[in-house]
Amino acid sequence: MNDMTPIAEKSAALLPDGQTVTEVKHYTDRLFSFRLTRPQSLRFRSGEFVMIGLMGEPVGDKPARPILRAYSIASPSWDEELEFYSIKVPDGPLTSKLQKIKVGDQVILKTKPVGTLVVDALLPGKRLYMLATGTGIAPFASLIRDPEVYEKFDQVILTHTCRENAELTYGKELVDNLRNDPLIGEMVEGKLIYYPTTTREQSDNMGRVTDKIRSGEFFAEIGVPAFNAEEDRVMICGSMGLNIEIKELLEAAGMEEGANSKPGHFVVEKAFVGEPENA
Repeated sequence: MNDMTPIAEKSAALLPDGQTVTEVKHYTDRLFSFRLTRPQSLRFRSGEFVMIGLMGEPVGDKPARPILRAYSIASPSWDEELEFYSIKVPDGPLTSKLQKIKVGDQVILKTKPVGTLVVDALLPGKRLYMLATGTGIAPFASLIRDPEVYEKFDQVILTHTCRENAELTYGKELVDNLRNDPLIGEMVEGKLIYYPTTTREQSDNMGRVTDKIRSGEFFAEIGVPAFNAEEDRVMICGSMGLNIEIKELLEAAGMEEGANSKPGHFVVEKAFVGEPENA
């Protein structure tokens, strides 16, 4: 007799806290995204992260144990599924396995979302900057699809710095699709500014975004004044170099770091483990 049990039900018992892969998309030999079923019990704020993973291999007489890492949820809080954006590391304990997942497979998901890249951790302001390198764009992929962001800010400015043009594809497709989004397409129009840059391959915006900010070129190109504590709020998620440089620039402008318990002018995602220095 044929087994007609749906994939989601059949695989539910394979992994503890397992969720089913519904989509996988590879962008380059180093980057891919995937979507999982969302447990009904999971509630999160756009910009937060969760622990996800796969089972490792048994070692000697010791049973296999889960390999878990923090991953920002790239889908907005209203989405019925969960989206993630990941780097591929050939010898990485988790990503070496994760990059091989297919539709119908299981991924472990811990349903306790946390993180500082949330609107609640910022004081009210006029402009919201989201500054990312590499896969650090993931939490911002969630936030730029959330209506609350456009209700609270007059302008939303997303920067994304990668080494090569192909590595910008995920973000570019996301922004392009927002224009026709039935939920927030009209809210995005005239409010969202997207500023991609590359550091190794020639592009329209070649160079490190921190250099462009420091020189004033960045602000001149997008037509806004330099950072100021009265109007601007900033979220940072990227390489350690980006995080440190931007934080120094913001503090020099009189801005203070915020947290869930004490909202401020800017927030930094310290849990992000991204690519090697590339910005």
